[in-house]
Amino acid sequence: MNWVKKHKILTVVGALLLIGIIAAAAGGGDTATKNSAGSNSNNSQAVSEQPKETAAKLNEPARDGKFEFIVSGVECGKPSVGTNEYLTQQAQGQFCLVNVSVKNIGNEAQTFDSSSQYLFDASGAKFSADGTASLYANPQGSTFLNQINPGNSVNGVLVFDLPKDKTPVTAQLHDSPMSNGVKISLQ
Repeated sequence: MNWVKKHKILTVVGALLLIGIIAAAAGGGDTATKNSAGSNSNNSQAVSEQPKETAAKLNEPARDGKFEFIVSGVECGKPSVGTNEYLTQQAQGQFCLVNVSVKNIGNEAQTFDSSSQYLFDASGAKFSADGTASLYANPQGSTFLNQINPGNSVNGVLVFDLPKDKTPVTAQLHDSPMSNGVKISLQ
């Protein structure tokens, strides 16, 4: 019977401790929110005072994670890409070809995936790379699921299918699907 009492007490203490931990974790976020909101009387002013993200320019190195990117040019208005009549992809609108060099600046191999790369127009519309068109534009497959060893670089073309009346203004390049990416001005 003594053992049962001790077991009940330990269970109650454990439950109270667990509730306290959960309450502290939930309350911790509220304290940070109150402090950041309380430090400024106008919350929208706090957002506008944050520094704007700067974009690299053409022919300028830009880093994201283990990759250093250099975009050397953009050419839009292409109706199709490919090397022959059998390996050709037709654009829905127009293809924009982005010439890029990707260098692994890390210390282990990293896979470059064209599907993790994006273009944006002036209105902020986001366009994904066309994997099949990128493969056809790069017969050696340099921008399609290419594993790059440390210190090595690949050069290739990323292909994007944009409406004929759209012009890309920035590229957002990533070393992996979950990275923050780096912006590059195309103007």
